[in-house]
Amino acid sequence: MTQAEIKLSSLLLCEHFGEIVEKIGTHLIRTGSQPLRMISHDTGMSLDQVRKALCVLIQHNLMTYQLQKRGLVEYEAQCGRVLRILRYPRYIYTAKTLYSDTGELIVEELLLNGKMTMSAVVKKVADRLTETMEDGKTMDYSEVSNTFVRLADTHFVQRCPSAPESPEPSETPLPPAPTLVFNEKEMYTVPRLNLIGKGKRRHSDDDDDCEHKAKRQKPNTESKEPLPDDGIYWQVNIDRFHQHFRDQVIVSAVANRMDQTSSEIVRTMLRMSEVTTSSNAPYTQPLSSNEIFRSLPAGYNISKQILDQYLTLLADDPLEFVGKSGESGGGMYVINLHKALASLATATLESIVQERFGSRCARIFRLLLKKKHLEQKQIEDFAMIPAKEAKEMMYKMLSSSVVTLQEIPKTPDHAPSRTFYLYSVNMLSSARLLLHRCYKSVANLIERRLHETKENRRLLEKSQRVEAILASMQATGTEEAQLQEIEEMITAPERQQLESLKHNVNKIDASENQVDETIFLLELYINSTVKH
Repeated sequence: MTQAEIKLSSLLLCEHFGEIVEKIGTHLIRTGSQPLRMISHDTGMSLDQVRKALCVLIQHNLMTYQLQKRGLVEYEAQCGRVLRILRYPRYIYTAKTLYSDTGELIVEELLLNGKMTMSAVVKKVADRLTETMEDGKTMDYSEVSNTFVRLADTHFVQRCPSAPESPEPSETPLPPAPTLVFNEKEMYTVPRLNLIGKGKRRHSDDDDDCEHKAKRQKPNTESKEPLPDDGIYWQVNIDRFHQHFRDQVIVSAVANRMDQTSSEIVRTMLRMSEVTTSSNAPYTQPLSSNEIFRSLPAGYNISKQILDQYLTLLADDPLEFVGKSGESGGGMYVINLHKALASLATATLESIVQERFGSRCARIFRLLLKKKHLEQKQIEDFAMIPAKEAKEMMYKMLSSSVVTLQEIPKTPDHAPSRTFYLYSVNMLSSARLLLHRCYKSVANLIERRLHETKENRRLLEKSQRVEAILASMQATGTEEAQLQEIEEMITAPERQQLESLKHNVNKIDASENQVDETIFLLELYINSTVKH
């Protein structure tokens, strides 16, 4: 783990879980796996505090534990999983676009709580949706349950690993920690629940006392009969969301390069391969032209002949997003995921070089990508840049590790006059360098946002108090003049300061999301290249 990753993980843990969890999590990220007592000794915290912090991290899938041979349980923080907290808003927004408000709240509840049973999620989401509805309207449990089933069918949520059930109680003592296993056959199988009911509001105008009594008595009656899904916990399948994001990026790239119809054909191919192709595969499963034609959306009234022409055009494109793998079924086509990610990562690096060093450096960078290895004189000639300027540009990029220099001596003495000096671009190391800088940028943005809110904390608290007073007075039907008086408690300069703060924080949030998109693309490319 790099220092930038550790710093970003520390900031995310502190912001979402508090200082104690942040201290334990950061310590384990730095040191690796450790047993409970060693964590307590190294951090100077009590065993009780460490246990609670570890429980929080395990509940949110940010830590794993393993039973060692000597009987000790060692805990290990998952830095990569901690960094995914940065992408939580994107997961929630994707669920909203695919499955409306109900899907959004289901994913949000699972991310907020780490692991939950289906029945608990359904009831919580139904209550939250009911509170946003008009008086007299409620959300049925069945509607929320149906959306949950759709999320499981498309693999956006999955079951958590569970301890295998022992057939008979034995006299042998239980191990210090259970071994959790994934049952792949039932990972997306939703338990049959007969959830009948509707969402409830927190506050009711009539019969408050009766409802409070009923709420007190209800847990006692329910505790006698456990729900059918008791012990079956669910979590968000982050890999499936990443697969969806990757597909969206590829479709968008095809639309920008060609046209909307081409992108829709590629979208159809990716949708057909969603469940059959693993997220780490370099290619999708081969699909015939006839299968693609039958799976096109109803709104696209294109003939089979035009589809074949588009597929041929996509297969002949130099970027090779789509490849032809056979002739059966009107032609078998695959999407080359590895080459698509490599092309997108290259385009990202090119744009960053252009923004940072200028258009001439970007021209040299593209030239090196195309020719692989070039000497200084060749770069000057091919790029048509004067020798002095070309040398300055190459030195700038070399000092920033964007390009690399390789010495190839003709003789063993390495004399400069008898040595070739070849410049080249190592895409993998350049991508890792850029990824490191992206982590650094996000950490700086989070620190800036926290500083902005800390500096204006008094003003924010005052604004919240005024808003709360206004809301309560509007609910009781207060006159307009009195409301105006309350609003004037915040002066004009303070309002201007609040607007400025809101604008700055929104800008920082948008920047965090944009940098995370670059991080996502670079991580995909690096993982794909290493495995490929």
